[in-house]
Amino acid sequence: MTGPVLVTGASGFIGSHLARSCVDLGHRVVVIERDATRLSGLDIQGLRGRVDIVRGDVTDQAFLNRVLGEYEIRTVFHLAAQALVGVANRSAASTLDTNIRGTWTLLEACRATDGQIRAIVVASSDKAYGDQEHLPYCEDMSGLEAVYPYDVSKACADLIARCYGRSFGLPVVVTRCANVYGPGDPNLSRLVPEVAVAAARGVPPVIRSDGSPERDYLFIEDCVRAYQLLAEHASRDGVRGEAFNVGTGAPISVIKLVVTALEAAGRPDIEPVIHGRARHEIDRQYLDCAKIRARLGYTTEWDLEKGLAATVAWYANNLHLFVPQGPSRGASGEPEEGSGS
Repeated sequence: MTGPVLVTGASGFIGSHLARSCVDLGHRVVVIERDATRLSGLDIQGLRGRVDIVRGDVTDQAFLNRVLGEYEIRTVFHLAAQALVGVANRSAASTLDTNIRGTWTLLEACRATDGQIRAIVVASSDKAYGDQEHLPYCEDMSGLEAVYPYDVSKACADLIARCYGRSFGLPVVVTRCANVYGPGDPNLSRLVPEVAVAAARGVPPVIRSDGSPERDYLFIEDCVRAYQLLAEHASRDGVRGEAFNVGTGAPISVIKLVVTALEAAGRPDIEPVIHGRARHEIDRQYLDCAKIRARLGYTTEWDLEKGLAATVAWYANNLHLFVPQGPSRGASGEPEEGSGS
């Protein structure tokens, strides 16, 4: 992986962890911040003053051309997106605009640098597969069957990224990650951070589904390693223009995950409240990760128990960041992601 490095979506969960890791590895990191938010991943990770922050929007072609040129960017991690399923269902048009137009606009800017960019990693999602009968999801499935707004936006971005890799020879690679969790996720509408905060406050988490949906949960450090590994090999045959699943391959139900998280927090006495009213939710999703193992030797290092223990401990120690947001809104079990925008 060569620098300087551009991380879009660095105010979000995954993007902020990725930016911090790149800084720690000695790279100059440039991040794009569209909106100043009360609880940004840049602040949680202590990145202000350690990265170059430019204000703008990934749908602005002239802005992206300027950033890539003036900062002499060599590696691009594209995670900027409207990443919350609930918001996407309410605001479909803006989600589609940011997630789809933002992707091709950035890729056009990369193409215009005439070989300056050595690696581009674009965040898709396991949600791009949609609801398919065959499990686990494999990259060689016949098509992406996304239906709902967020899922469709990621499927479109996925196809566009691979198009630029194969049609124009850009060193583009696509990640399809499982549900990513870990310390420092500011969005309590996601299952793991909301349960962790509820446990720290001593209140029952609320599950909006019936607790039965199954998902694959990937710890943030394993996610970041996968992004960086793919960037290192993005120009290789068998990697350029390809999509790679990243997960553990070990699905777990929402209710079991919640119980495990409560036990990790030392609060097995708390009983979750199950509402069973979730909508637009696929029942079972998990990934076959044989491709990234075979081609790049990637394996995960964090099991669920270890990852949840580190996560709930972080939220217990940082509860003051979240208490002003009010009472727990309820753990959804929806597959909301943390790429950030």
